[in-house]
Amino acid sequence: MAHIKNKINAILLKVREYESKYDRQSHSVNILAVSKKHSIRSIQEAVANGIHNFGENYLQEATEKITALSMHNLTWHYIGPVQSNKTRKIAQNFDWVQSIDQKRIATRLNEQRANLLLPPLNICIQVNLSNEESKSGISLEETEELCLFANGLSNLQLRGLMSIPAPELDFDIQRASFAKLADKFGELQRKFPSMDTLSMGMSSDFEAAIAEGSTMIRLGTALFGPRT
Repeated sequence: MAHIKNKINAILLKVREYESKYDRQSHSVNILAVSKKHSIRSIQEAVANGIHNFGENYLQEATEKITALSMHNLTWHYIGPVQSNKTRKIAQNFDWVQSIDQKRIATRLNEQRANLLLPPLNICIQVNLSNEESKSGISLEETEELCLFANGLSNLQLRGLMSIPAPELDFDIQRASFAKLADKFGELQRKFPSMDTLSMGMSSDFEAAIAEGSTMIRLGTALFGPRT
């Protein structure tokens, strides 16, 4: 598992380098380790090397990991599409949901978080920047309305925006896409002071995301290597 330690160290160096390069405050970018399809042992190695935020897409797999690793006091983010029949377990087990794109789902999570003796569930609104039919998320134009709705739910805490743009190799095009989300985020922050998280950037485009103001990058392959 030494390769995970080496990858984490290399990524941390890159992140700090990019913060400096793009005039970002040092340590202003957090790493969310996307641990779906990776083993509990791999997660333990990441924890041993300073990673404490983990993102999962698949509920059954995630709940098994959350239970097995409960002694580590980790922060768990649900980052996949949220289906109505899974909201109860998501509300019970996760600290964050980054993939809210419907009022109905926000309402269910709010109701099912109630009476759990847990703090409000942190949420991000997922924006479909590329208008891809295959991806979840709402349009930039719809974002403020859903933020307003979610902000009124007492068992949810509106924290920010998340997006997964279409794959793109050109750095300037990556930046232009992220800039749209960053502009909307800045606009909404003035209306919703609780918003402090701009979750954008993955293993193939996190430099561009940091350049445009991301506060949280979601890395899987870059930290763990290919899924087995």
